[in-house]
Amino acid sequence: MQEVRNYYEMLGVDKNAPSNEIKKAYRTLAIKYHPDRNLGNKAAEEKFKDIVEAYEVLSDQTRRAQYDQSLSRKNFINKAGSFSNFGRHNRSETKGATAERSRVRVDSQDYRPGTTKRERVVRSRPQRRDIEAKLTLSLDEAYRGGKRKIRLEDGRSLEVDMPAGMFNGQRIRLKGQGIEEGDLYLKITVARHPFFEIQGENIYCQVPVTPTEAILGSAIEVPTIDGLVKVSVPNGVRSGQRLRLANKGYFGKLGNRGDQLVEIQIVAPQEISPEEQELYEKLRELEQFNPRKNLIKNL
Repeated sequence: MQEVRNYYEMLGVDKNAPSNEIKKAYRTLAIKYHPDRNLGNKAAEEKFKDIVEAYEVLSDQTRRAQYDQSLSRKNFINKAGSFSNFGRHNRSETKGATAERSRVRVDSQDYRPGTTKRERVVRSRPQRRDIEAKLTLSLDEAYRGGKRKIRLEDGRSLEVDMPAGMFNGQRIRLKGQGIEEGDLYLKITVARHPFFEIQGENIYCQVPVTPTEAILGSAIEVPTIDGLVKVSVPNGVRSGQRLRLANKGYFGKLGNRGDQLVEIQIVAPQEISPEEQELYEKLRELEQFNPRKNLIKNL
């Protein structure tokens, strides 16, 4: 026979502590010593069982009053059946209330302390929960959409039919693909493209032209997100001037398409043939245009 175990000391509260203080102490200790957080730690497991046993008694006002009387009389009871009388006392009336008061949340799971048989801990069913995953797409994938296989952190592999015209920062909802029939939200990141730059609904790019093409004008092929398109470069075009290709941009949030802005860059050749050299020399003799004329006057 052993002396009555001091449940107040187990929870670290005073004998006259109110119910809310006892509940708070229990929740703190139950989270700290829960077996799921102390895998393989037998001491923590025993501590958790003691905490559950103590709260099972002290959370019920009737059983607590009887325990206080027994504690004051210094009764001796068997440890293996510690306060089994209180476990049986009015069980049908207090079961629902005790279970509700003693519910603890640990790592998004609900746990309910067991009966006064300390080895029993009942795990409740996991709750429905939404989750989020990140998905990085190339500009072409984001623009065209289509089927895409993704792997989640929990090991699941899904084939997702992605919509066309996705944009950076967009969230795609997959109903029922979360935890316990919750939803999965895919946060979209559109990778940077080496040639195109998305500017809202418009697509921006730079296209080089030769001095001859810029002076005389020409028809050149310009890449777009839909493929190559022939564009007429006007004669006398300036470096940095922008040409607008209507409806060749990206999708807007309302489904409309923006434009493609083509910035002209005049590029001089690094090497020229002897024939070209001769022609450029003749052109220089005939050339009257001086782009620095006004600059010189203002000095």
